[in-house]
Amino acid sequence: MPRLYLHVAVPAPLRQHFDYSIPASFHHAPMVGARVLVPFGHRELVGVIIGISNQTDTPVEKIKAARQLIDEHALIPPLMMELLTWAAHYYQYPIGEVFSAALPTLLRQGEALYENMNHWRLTHTGIAITATDLKSAPKQQAAWQALEVHGTHGISEDFLQHFGIERASLLALAKKGLTEEFGQIVNKPTKLQLKYAEVPLLANANQEAAIHAITKQLGTFKTLLLDGVTGSGKTEVYLQSIASCLAHHQQTLVLVPEIGLTPQTVARFRARFAVETVMLHSGLTDRERLRAWRRAYLGYAGIVIGTRSTIFAPMPHLGLIIVDEEHDLSFKQQDGFRYHARDLAVRRGQLQQCPVVLGSATPSLESLANAKAERYQHLYLHERAATAHPSTIKLIDLRNQKLKDGLTSALRDAIAQRLKKQEQVLIFINRRGFAPVLLCHDCGWQAKCLQCDARTTLHRNPLRLHCHHCGYSASPPRHCPDCQSTELRAIGAGTVRIEETLQELFPKVPVHRIDRDSTRRKDSWHNLYADIELGEAAILVGTQMLAKGHHFPNVTLVALLDADGGLFGADFRASERVAQLITQVAGRAGRAEKEGLVLIQTHQPEHPLLMQLLQTGYRGFAEAALPERQAIGLPPYGYLALLRAESNYPETALEFLQAAINLGHGLAHEPEYWGPVPAPMEKKAGVFRAHLLLKSGQRPALQRFLTEWLALIAALPEAKKVRWAIDVDPQEMG
Repeated sequence: MPRLYLHVAVPAPLRQHFDYSIPASFHHAPMVGARVLVPFGHRELVGVIIGISNQTDTPVEKIKAARQLIDEHALIPPLMMELLTWAAHYYQYPIGEVFSAALPTLLRQGEALYENMNHWRLTHTGIAITATDLKSAPKQQAAWQALEVHGTHGISEDFLQHFGIERASLLALAKKGLTEEFGQIVNKPTKLQLKYAEVPLLANANQEAAIHAITKQLGTFKTLLLDGVTGSGKTEVYLQSIASCLAHHQQTLVLVPEIGLTPQTVARFRARFAVETVMLHSGLTDRERLRAWRRAYLGYAGIVIGTRSTIFAPMPHLGLIIVDEEHDLSFKQQDGFRYHARDLAVRRGQLQQCPVVLGSATPSLESLANAKAERYQHLYLHERAATAHPSTIKLIDLRNQKLKDGLTSALRDAIAQRLKKQEQVLIFINRRGFAPVLLCHDCGWQAKCLQCDARTTLHRNPLRLHCHHCGYSASPPRHCPDCQSTELRAIGAGTVRIEETLQELFPKVPVHRIDRDSTRRKDSWHNLYADIELGEAAILVGTQMLAKGHHFPNVTLVALLDADGGLFGADFRASERVAQLITQVAGRAGRAEKEGLVLIQTHQPEHPLLMQLLQTGYRGFAEAALPERQAIGLPPYGYLALLRAESNYPETALEFLQAAINLGHGLAHEPEYWGPVPAPMEKKAGVFRAHLLLKSGQRPALQRFLTEWLALIAALPEAKKVRWAIDVDPQEMG
């Protein structure tokens, strides 16, 4: 019998797999997709078996034996293996690190997938009763309801505890003969069933057409762009499409851009379906994440909701993928393995032969171009759902205005009017902290980060200067370092300052600040939502976190304090980002029967972009922007890759990039080079950064060039003096 070798993807920064022999100590035959512990240098690493064959390119005498087979079965199924292999090639990233990134932390560390955990299910007696029979014991009632969803196959105790079901309640039900405890069943995923917890809403004609278009594609691959104005009821389209998917005994994967959206989305989905719904995101503990991942892997979770990395969740019965707010930058990983979850969703749908729905009120120009080329099916939702009306948008000219911490008198009056009607107000400002600048009034000195080319932001409670780019923090000086003046002033306003000002102006109304600082604690989002959903008069102050898909029915006034920040950005996508942000923020107003008002404060009321948005909306902006992009060959009509370099010395990074250009000369499919140039923020976290942008008119040609070029770059002497990385399809040039 020929000797077999394991081809293992090892989490190391090398663009290859490594071969190992199979020791006699393995009690089971290894399978492709299983994890294995292998020696690597002086360490032992957890890798994934990506192939088994009797051939190897490594000299036999140099091949080491694998140490331990961790999984009896494939942890990563074949289609996911294909997706990850494709992603490693497309994004030009080491295959072992791609496979590692696809796994929860505990599995990366070699922990067993299956824990020694107890399962619970209802007995025949338990199935025969109703929830009202337990109304006198609310905790037992909640436990019964959780078990009732899962029928006779049951659910693990640790997962029940994840949702607040205590063991004491389960034991109390068992004492009554309503539940029973049993050993785990791991290899027989249940057949999903459609069960409603509430009756679906009546869809309007627009929604009905979209639902029909999506559901008729179940069982086949098709990408559909659900382009609906804010408040048009995209979520209802998702829900009714998911219902059809569940009726076919299949799972649905839902991607959302922010952790903050997951509790609201999960609550909405759980209210509709009596089906196991799990969430996956970085806010969970490692243990919670593993439990949720396992439910998806076993096929028990009918609906899986999460942020970008959830695209890698294994789902044996995947029938539908939904990417909500598909335009959002958060779907692009900005360091390490720089994948785009939206694009991987389309590729996964293609591999698994299931439809992919990309939803947004402000679709990316890439998705709109694909729809125009008929690669995507374009679905429109023109009308706001139910009784919602389009909001009125007005500009407030900030020139020659007296401001109170960034608030004009017109805005203050508008806030007072809405609060008097017991309505809610949303104030958007894209700056955290108390003030963005600490300045000396006498000489003009500004507090800057010692590690970055950036100003520090003044925070209160405690009083500190913080850099939001690298994390640098320091106490503010008492005297100006340049002129020794004590006239140090906090200039501008961040979320904290606006919050304090609004509390001062409207002392009887609660002011909720929603930014990265206020939502760090676990359950902070949940608690904020609970307060907001009471529907009482309130003011919400927040950053971009508030612009993404939230549904606050009683918000009737939305204000953007400073719309000018992105109007003059150097990035070619700056106008697209601003147009999306303004449209999304404006869409938070008037989502119920009350009419909404949007006030935009600006020093540039005649700016062409603002004029265009007011006159023709986002769609008009996009129709004008696409031909401009096409004329200069930029995405979506051209293809980019960004070679980034970092060094302790600015000239070293630039020299490396120039050497990389020299290597590229003469290679097939050579692209255009833009640069090398220092990054827009050259110094960050103490290192100097430089960029080289590559542009090509053909995606396959760029890929072939990169594969050959990067192998040569890795051997450059200059490469050892810098930290470098390639970013395929970059979304930010900073």
